[in-house]
Amino acid sequence: MSSTPLFRSLLSLSLTLGLTGISLLPGTLYAAELHIGHATVDITPDRPVALAGQFNTRISTKAETPIVAAALAMESKEGDKSVDQALIITCDLVAIRDGLQDRLRMSLAGKLPGLDLKKLLLNATHTHTAPLTLELERNPNRYEIPKEGVMQPSEYTAFLLTRLVEVAEQAWKNRQPGGVSWTLGHAVVGQNRRAVYADGRAQMYGNTNDARFRGLEGGEDHGVEMLFFWNAKQELQALAVNLACPAQEVESRKAINADFWHETREQLRKELKAPNLTILGWISAAGDQSPHLMFRKKAEERMRKLRGLTSKEEIARRVTAAVMDTVEIARKEITPSPPFTHQVETLSLPPRRILPREKEQAQMQITQYENMGTLNNYLLNMLEREREVVRRAEAGDKAPNYEMELHTLRLGEVAIATNPFELYLNYGIQMKSRSPALQTFLIQLACGSGLYLPTPEAIEGGSYSGLPHTNKVGPEGGQILVDRTVEAIRGMWPAPAAETGGAKKE
Repeated sequence: MSSTPLFRSLLSLSLTLGLTGISLLPGTLYAAELHIGHATVDITPDRPVALAGQFNTRISTKAETPIVAAALAMESKEGDKSVDQALIITCDLVAIRDGLQDRLRMSLAGKLPGLDLKKLLLNATHTHTAPLTLELERNPNRYEIPKEGVMQPSEYTAFLLTRLVEVAEQAWKNRQPGGVSWTLGHAVVGQNRRAVYADGRAQMYGNTNDARFRGLEGGEDHGVEMLFFWNAKQELQALAVNLACPAQEVESRKAINADFWHETREQLRKELKAPNLTILGWISAAGDQSPHLMFRKKAEERMRKLRGLTSKEEIARRVTAAVMDTVEIARKEITPSPPFTHQVETLSLPPRRILPREKEQAQMQITQYENMGTLNNYLLNMLEREREVVRRAEAGDKAPNYEMELHTLRLGEVAIATNPFELYLNYGIQMKSRSPALQTFLIQLACGSGLYLPTPEAIEGGSYSGLPHTNKVGPEGGQILVDRTVEAIRGMWPAPAAETGGAKKE
């Protein structure tokens, strides 16, 4: 498809403005020519591996679907001068374990001319049927993995790094002038997974067909935020889909599986007639969300059967419909020279406070485990988790802060912000509501593994994801994260007239 006269004229205008140094926005943010690169590589192991995402050991028996890493490179340029850049790699993994991103940056040193490696970031789709990358030397009792016939986590991580280097190089080196457009659609995928009962307690995946059931603990977000990336001929090259739901529909299986993102990618490429389309699944704040149904289960199952679809295919159908509903709108509003800036900082967050009742419960559990005599690896791991809670409680205010890497980007009228947590939805809604951007994309499970970041209600309700064992940071830190993220985004937008001293319009 040839480029339209409008696209060519906009591209020419952006080049002229860039070369003459004319700013299209107040301050120092320029609208320069956008260059886009993309690539996808297979990260499926060729041998059985231990799977991440459950407390019990699961060894993969096969690969039901491939798992992939998809990379998107962006660079704004004024002539030959680079204004800003980003390289985002989305991985079909449960999390980006601490240290993985740093190791990738070291592996890429000197291989990507012109790229500031601080502007590279990794994020995970949170599939629970992908290989384990946890450093077992630090967690010797976590899993019991056979030494023979199984690819060890350290071996898989080494293999993964070679593939991540490959996809990063491909995406960065194939950058070409292009454009971007942004749209908003809707698809019902995630549900709040925490049931609340009459006594105030909560239960993850709790039974809702119970006389004591009083409702779900929090809300849901069915928005589907999309970024379309085009080449100069208006051919779709890459697509980022931001969805408030982790990929864990088939989380307990003993097989490699990319979860619903595999079916979503397949359906999108077919419907868009783009077999080589790079698709990035960005998980928005969704620490209390899941694709598992909490109510109306029989009716949903009936509709799936009538359509002849699996649960993963049904999710893919909904997401694909949201994309197809907006793609032609996106095609009409391609921006070749959007304002683009990318900031990286380290944010220090206070640790999650351990409540007196939580310390008492941990001490009771420790006593029970110690009275059991000989413990297997699973129980030893549980015992160590309880001991760690007590140590954290006793450390109190002396416990170290959690240091996280925060990326905030402006791309046209869109803001993008990252965090390393399974961040409860409420924090994401705060960020989106307070952001000055037309649309705000949030990418959780990025640049590290911060575990769950719960709300005060979740801590009060208890149950998994609200317990101290699964939290490095609590609500106090969550609010700091919200406030700083919003502040960083606001710094990328011109201040309102009232703040700059401009005259008010009646």
